[in-house]
Amino acid sequence: MAAQAACTRFSDNYDIKEELGTGAFSIVKRCVQKSTGLEFAAKIINTKKLATRDFQKLEREARICRKLQHPNIVRLHDSIQEENYHYLVFDLVTGGELFEDIVAREFYSEADASHCIQQILESVNHCHQNGVVHRDLKPENLLLASKAKGAAVKLADFGLAIEVMAEQQAWFGFAGTPGYLSPEVLKKEPYGKSVDIWACGVILYILLVGYPPFWDEDQHRLYSQIKAGAFDYPSPEWDTVTPEAKNLINQMLTVNPYKRITAAEALKHPWICQRERVASVVHRQETVDCLKKFNARRKLKGAILTTMLATRNFSSKSMITKKGDGSQVKESTDSSTTIEDDDVKDIRIVCPAKACHQLSTNSQCSARRQEIIKMTEQLIEAINNGDFDAYTKICDPHLTAFEPEALGNLVEGMDFHKFYFENVLGKNCKAINTTILNPHVHLLGDDAACIAYVRLTQFIDKQGHAHTHQSEETRVWHKRGNKWQNVHFHRSATGQISGATPFDFVNPHK
Repeated sequence: MAAQAACTRFSDNYDIKEELGTGAFSIVKRCVQKSTGLEFAAKIINTKKLATRDFQKLEREARICRKLQHPNIVRLHDSIQEENYHYLVFDLVTGGELFEDIVAREFYSEADASHCIQQILESVNHCHQNGVVHRDLKPENLLLASKAKGAAVKLADFGLAIEVMAEQQAWFGFAGTPGYLSPEVLKKEPYGKSVDIWACGVILYILLVGYPPFWDEDQHRLYSQIKAGAFDYPSPEWDTVTPEAKNLINQMLTVNPYKRITAAEALKHPWICQRERVASVVHRQETVDCLKKFNARRKLKGAILTTMLATRNFSSKSMITKKGDGSQVKESTDSSTTIEDDDVKDIRIVCPAKACHQLSTNSQCSARRQEIIKMTEQLIEAINNGDFDAYTKICDPHLTAFEPEALGNLVEGMDFHKFYFENVLGKNCKAINTTILNPHVHLLGDDAACIAYVRLTQFIDKQGHAHTHQSEETRVWHKRGNKWQNVHFHRSATGQISGATPFDFVNPHK
């Protein structure tokens, strides 16, 4: 502590520039080192708002990042502790996400995928050699150093990383991102470095065809697939992938962690170290097309909260104001959402500091939640009335939606919804009543929020018959100026309680 106290203040060494991003307790800004003129990214953490556990995590992240020095890892250059703030100064990486860059390329082949995963494996191997397990390998954490062609892939975000001794296997807690979790984590068995290799296998699979090996909207079924290692190589997209690539995936996605290939071994695999001879150089347009859809789904505004709060999580026993064992929250988490044991405790708080760090009191949180509920009710009223003009005033013009009517596609814009307003809505029924049940609002600062609820709709058809149906819905709201707009909508498959089939009564978001 004495050494930290002797450090100069952050402002003595760096000039703060524009904001690059925000987190629950932190903000990331570009900064310029005064002595050299070099640019960096400063993660500024407000330590006044950190609980003891969170502060320990921060110290762990800084300690881990300090000992990782590799060209394929975002480097920590400085760590400055002040009275109320902790500054972590990292490489400024300007190339964006690897997966976003791939879909913008004119040419992308199996050999390119081999080069990508080689760089990822190099970073993972360096971590493992230094006794570090990342635990959250996923596309969002794979960045490019710059926008230059051939820029290095860099592994980022060591917030969940842990330190292990040699080949230690132990239970370090339930942490990671559902679609990339290994079987041993899901089974709550001891685990170690091999969890990162499993995630690399998932990433490599996606790099080759543009979709993940394990996928199901129901998290219970998703986890069952992963625990069983139940994946395949369907035609026709896998017919053009070389046997060597599939062989490497098989060794990475081996259920038994003790038989799973290591990072060092994977780097010696022929498909990696002899790619010029082994990997195909044919352009994979279908992969790029699928990857565009995959990117769109995982980049949704508020996706971190969408399925966590909505899908299969509406019973009174899972209200966020009540206690539970947390398993329902974990197992209904979106496949692109990072989770950790402690996160479940945060979710149970009515007004968690994570979501309301810019709001000063609980009453302000409560008022904001009521505002979101009211806006949601107004939007549903516009749907019930068939009022497309009112609907468009409440929704962002680029509203994205993921619902059964879209047949598994992410739909953007208003035309898809306009069809139902003009041709179906209100023409098959005489009266409509909608009830919102168990609304959960999660605030994401001052200008963003996510609401999840059960929507119960009653209506009378033209024959005078009464019908009721239920849907589980989530809406992401963003405030622009003083106006809230719905920017994303998600609905799970509708459960018919009585009467009609889904298209006997159709609205844009049934």
